[in-house]
Amino acid sequence: MQSSPVVLSIAGVTKRFGALVANEAIDLDIRQGEILALLGENGAGKTTLMNILFGHYVADEGTIQVAASDGNLQALPAGSPQAALQAGIGMVHQHFALADSLTVLENIVLGTGSLGSPTLRKRQARTKLRGLMSESGLTVDPDERVSRLTVGERQRVEILKVLYRGARILVLDEPTAVLTPQEADRLFAVLRQLKARGFSVIFISHKLREVLAIADRVAVLRGGRKVADRPVAGTDRAMLASLMVGREVPVSRREPQAPGRIVLRLDRVDVPGAGGRIGLTQASLEIHEGEIIGIAGVSGNGQAALAGLIAGMTRAAVGAVSLFGAPLHPSPWAVVRAGIGRIPEDRHHEGVVGSLSIAENLVLETLDDPAVQRWGFLRFGAIRDHARALIAAFDVRCPGPDAPVRLLSGGNIQKVILARELEREPRLILANQPARGLDVGATAEVHRRLLEARRREAGILLISEDLDELLSLSDRIAVIARGRLSPAAPVESLTLERLGLLMAGHDAEDQAA
Repeated sequence: MQSSPVVLSIAGVTKRFGALVANEAIDLDIRQGEILALLGENGAGKTTLMNILFGHYVADEGTIQVAASDGNLQALPAGSPQAALQAGIGMVHQHFALADSLTVLENIVLGTGSLGSPTLRKRQARTKLRGLMSESGLTVDPDERVSRLTVGERQRVEILKVLYRGARILVLDEPTAVLTPQEADRLFAVLRQLKARGFSVIFISHKLREVLAIADRVAVLRGGRKVADRPVAGTDRAMLASLMVGREVPVSRREPQAPGRIVLRLDRVDVPGAGGRIGLTQASLEIHEGEIIGIAGVSGNGQAALAGLIAGMTRAAVGAVSLFGAPLHPSPWAVVRAGIGRIPEDRHHEGVVGSLSIAENLVLETLDDPAVQRWGFLRFGAIRDHARALIAAFDVRCPGPDAPVRLLSGGNIQKVILARELEREPRLILANQPARGLDVGATAEVHRRLLEARRREAGILLISEDLDELLSLSDRIAVIARGRLSPAAPVESLTLERLGLLMAGHDAEDQAA
């Protein structure tokens, strides 16, 4: 690999936002035919560096050079996404940007000419696309509408889009976040094929197992600086995690524990889908005290309906929902009063009120507590004291209890939500994507708190798209596919491959029947 020429050279790049130094004197090279993993905690500077590379930001200091057609490095014009594209740099974002109503071919050529113009030359475009498919191993029907594609097929279209524009350096941001294990394996096979043909890849991911499986080299950012740049060979997950956070990351382990009484029961529940999303069909589930039930599934297969039902946001059209044998009233206030703690999927819009202070957010669900208010008047001194205690207990990194919660990082907002929900020691916890987008240190803390709640015999419903998370925390796992839940199986009986098949819909309906 060292004999391959350098195709991208980042030298001394520094970017400041006021007093914040997001990138500090970063040097980073990538060679032809190399897969480089870029790691770092949230706020480490990865996104800023990639935005500078792709022309969305302009560095305050430093240079970026890209190999020209003759192999010589040339300066990349700053602040120009068009210049980055012309230099052969293509970025595939985690969230797809495709027009569902258009075909694959139309999406790929969109932006390269007018769809209605003769200059589009669809025949030539189709020929070029088929050549790219053959070269890359990315196969998809050019005439199929995007709305009918699987998630994995949509990702292939996104990669083909940047290849069609001549990219030889691909930046993939969390590319496996919404893929089944089988789809991730197929993606890795494609990346290896592209690597063999001389393409270079910058692979950004929080999934250390995948980094070790696909990358040749790993670069780690921490606090805006590059702290490591080494071959993947000879490293392991624990080493990478400690490089990212600057300390050893404790691993939370699920200990054997006998389940108690049934906390929550869903009995053949139907929930209509809202806004075109998939609902629930004949869903049955039981959660016991001291048990974590994981829900695996590709995003958009009914998880929102399931979470909304338990959070009191939606109502079952058919079937019954009971908590400790009593019917669960479908309202958020009733759910909170019944002893359910809710960690929502969207922490920013559903978990907190951004304009309120940290202290105020910590008492949103206990406003009827005499310690919080008396005779209708809030006891602000007591609220601040309460907040200080929780900030210390949950290690919330913040200026103080009066700071607006919107100023916090995603990981610290999640700690505020955990503090608010877990302090009440709820009998049932809905944890919907609790570690999504969090770095390895914040994720470890979320996992520790959930296992601590399990030990005190709370029942926990863990909805996650991270199969490693589900397999490490759950006692039993059910799979949701097209709105149907499979029976929850003991985690010891499941494999990544089996879960992936169920997530893709194979056997899920038969098992749910």
